[in-house]
Amino acid sequence: MSITKKATVFAVGFGLVALSACGSSDSDGGSDSGGGSKTVTLVSHNSWAVSKGVLAAFEKQSGYKVKVLEDGDAGQAVNKAILTKDNPQGDVFFGVDNTLLSRALDNGLFQSYEAKGLGSVAEQYQLDGDKHRVTPVDYGDICVNYDKAYFSEHKLAPPASLDDLIKPAYKNLLVTENASTSSPGLGFLLGTAAKYGDSGWEGYWTKLKANGVKVVDGWEQAYNEEFSGSAGGKKAKADRPLVVSYASSPPAEVIYADPKPTTAPTGVAEGTCFRQIEFAGLLSNAKNSAGGKALIDFLISKKFQEDMPLNMFVYPVVEGAAVPAEFTKYGPAAKDPETMDPAKIADNRDQWVKSWTSLVLK
Repeated sequence: MSITKKATVFAVGFGLVALSACGSSDSDGGSDSGGGSKTVTLVSHNSWAVSKGVLAAFEKQSGYKVKVLEDGDAGQAVNKAILTKDNPQGDVFFGVDNTLLSRALDNGLFQSYEAKGLGSVAEQYQLDGDKHRVTPVDYGDICVNYDKAYFSEHKLAPPASLDDLIKPAYKNLLVTENASTSSPGLGFLLGTAAKYGDSGWEGYWTKLKANGVKVVDGWEQAYNEEFSGSAGGKKAKADRPLVVSYASSPPAEVIYADPKPTTAPTGVAEGTCFRQIEFAGLLSNAKNSAGGKALIDFLISKKFQEDMPLNMFVYPVVEGAAVPAEFTKYGPAAKDPETMDPAKIADNRDQWVKSWTSLVLK
């Protein structure tokens, strides 16, 4: 989440019921190379979601039926797509983010395609230069969320920065995701590397471990089972009031609550955020490349971009796309998130994850 999120995502996932399939099966149109099939298949992480009416409008306008295959967390989905690249599950992959982008590109996962409407996408999100192997679709911020009720009851100010998380006052309060298996977990690790540098991030994590950070496999477990501020966490009687999630998690807690609260029950520690950008790409051996190109064009259309925030809880990358008032009220994007050049991520990610695993999990 695609912060993933998900942001998912996120970047982005929020326990939403994502679309598992829409339209006809592969047998409807065959598998003619280059676009003979009238079914186009999107492979994604399990936080993909779109309004039925918006997708139906694309299907009617384009003549293609869309089939969606969800493949777990963003990291898992990317790895599986690489392993199956010679005989891909679909035509378009959505959900690779800037933390894993180089892995996908280095493995030849995508073919070049300059999407129609790309000129309306802000240049800061176009990380593949003129090669156009991927198209930016959304962005979000991976951040520590806090349970407002817990901190109010304990008369403790919530943490505001990464530095705060290693203070004794926050001992045994934080849960995060495994950096080797989860996109937000990896994003959080990269955020600390961006903040403290090559020589300082390991020392930071040594202190964070000593301060009782808990590590679980993925976002779903961290947010909905371990975090006391989420609706799921309350039902599970969770006891961790700090969690690595997304800046857009608080509006989800409002929008899906019944009855709706007047303010979000969770907040964001803005000094802990890392910017995540999600991309879509035409798979190198796509059977329906024409349909795949039409689908990528759709993903950066204003109609889809404006539908996206309240479905996947991420921000649009198309300039001028409106964002719902609820989204901006309860989940504004971080003002000054940590960022990192994709080349630096590519050069260091695998070694950082290996070192992190030895340092934190052993």
